[in-house]
Amino acid sequence: MSNVTLRLAPATLTRGLSRITSPTGRIPRPCIVSKWLQSRNLTVVAAPIQEAIPLRKHLKDEAKRKRAEAKSNGGTKPHAKDSRLKKWELTVGIEIHAELNTACKLFSSASAEGTDGVANTRVASFDAALPGAQPHFQVATLLPALRAAIALDCKVQGKSGWDRKHYFHWDQPNGYQITQYYEPFAKDGVLRLHASDGVPLADLNGAESIEIGIKQIQMEQDTAKTTHHRPSTYHIDYSRAGHPLIEIITLPHVHSPQTAAAVVRKIQMVLRSVDACVTGMELGGLRADVNVSVRERGTEGTGSSYSGVSGLGQRTEIKNLSSFKAVEDAIVAERGRQIDVLEAGGVIEGETRGWTLGATETTRLRGKEGEVDYRYMPDADLPPLVIGQDLVEHLRSTLPELPSETVERVRNLYGLSLKDAKTVFDLDDGDRLEFMEETIESVQRKLGRTDIDQLEIGKLVSNWIIHELGGLLTTTELNWESMNVTPGELADVLVNLHNKHITARVAKQLLSTLIETPASARSSVEQLIDDGKLRLRPLSEEQYQAFAAQIMDDNPEMVVAVREKGQKGKIMWFVGQMVRRGEEGTVEPEKAREVFDKLLVV
Repeated sequence: MSNVTLRLAPATLTRGLSRITSPTGRIPRPCIVSKWLQSRNLTVVAAPIQEAIPLRKHLKDEAKRKRAEAKSNGGTKPHAKDSRLKKWELTVGIEIHAELNTACKLFSSASAEGTDGVANTRVASFDAALPGAQPHFQVATLLPALRAAIALDCKVQGKSGWDRKHYFHWDQPNGYQITQYYEPFAKDGVLRLHASDGVPLADLNGAESIEIGIKQIQMEQDTAKTTHHRPSTYHIDYSRAGHPLIEIITLPHVHSPQTAAAVVRKIQMVLRSVDACVTGMELGGLRADVNVSVRERGTEGTGSSYSGVSGLGQRTEIKNLSSFKAVEDAIVAERGRQIDVLEAGGVIEGETRGWTLGATETTRLRGKEGEVDYRYMPDADLPPLVIGQDLVEHLRSTLPELPSETVERVRNLYGLSLKDAKTVFDLDDGDRLEFMEETIESVQRKLGRTDIDQLEIGKLVSNWIIHELGGLLTTTELNWESMNVTPGELADVLVNLHNKHITARVAKQLLSTLIETPASARSSVEQLIDDGKLRLRPLSEEQYQAFAAQIMDDNPEMVVAVREKGQKGKIMWFVGQMVRRGEEGTVEPEKAREVFDKLLVV
């Protein structure tokens, strides 16, 4: 066997925000696990490290992948339905680990914030498992956990407890993880999903929505961060050890890979909306484990059961999935593997499996652990966690708007379709929705009129932000954070368009100019319009008629196509010709359409 080297990066312990040394005045010695492993020449296989993917790129890549798969499948949807699924039913339960948005760790006052990248600089004595160090529950960590539980419609328990989950690994210096296995602080929640969340119509089965039960939410501490330096050296950073997490455990109510990905996506949205989670899955702040099983249809009365759900097949667990794509693809692969095994007369083993992006099958990591393996027991150093109902009610009454509530409000206020409302909400972590509402308010203020329908303005602004501004960001390869157009500037463009001082073509040109020009070097929108002589100078009725007649004389074959062959769609070709030939700011497409309709449709 090859040797494995473990190195503890230079450690600086902190108690609170001040630096301290160990009780003996010396820097703690390298991890004892390292020496133990070295003495036995043990080899450790680490899970592949996946780089963080920005959310915008992640969504674009996922959409591109699905289009490519649909094309390769002859136009069918991605993950073309396996004909064997008529015989076999998939069941999935999900465990989501989310890092809470707090300033301190779960059981020490060491900072849980900071991105300085210096290893082992945010470590208290308990985090490093120094002799005699005791855990002290930090009450501030409870608040985001409670917000998450309330938002997921869970029942908050007045009294909960702490348990030790024992296992031997270098990323857990105490030799156990403190969690809430037996008495979690929240139980019996529910997550409601609609077709717009990505749930297949087959899963909805004609209903408007489905409900995924949440068995429990428990608080627990994170482990240290392991960095693999090939071929066989691992560095341990205890700055992450003890970070507060919540684990959200769903019931096995999921029956398709797409719905599983939708569950994870929806939970991430909920946690962000109530400021419970630090970052999302695309930046490593949220990870998912999925428990996958298949059973033959019609055998519901047999098999195992879990929390009141019976008739389940033998499950396997796929650990540490770090993207929505990984959740969906890993389940598809494991479902196919289990069906292959069962149809060959084999037996599914309870085990933990891994998944790598781009793979076609899951891989075995180890046998499945259970309660006996982890030796769960109450933590003797921590008293029960008691939560007052008055605190719960206060947080409930002050809870921020939930995603479903925001989407519904946007639809009602601004007349957006469900698709557009969800799109503007989902993009850029809600920043685009905030930009849209500021722009709408600015447009209404600049128009200075009370007879303008808010629905009309809302549709106008949302269309330009989703399609025109979004399209420019794509073509210029800019992300939202680097976009330098302000809500006031976009409002100036749209007010001029609404008042018919400029054409839609000029409005697009102005928006492109604003994006491409640094804010410090560009003029105001009004100045750009005046300097470029872009204000609309509409033709008279007679000028429109003469212009249209000239274009028709130049293109008799197109006239024949419309008049004699009934190809009325070609009328817009004539409109395009008039816009292109006309002097900038003189031709209104709507008016041009009216003129050609009169002259060509006889």
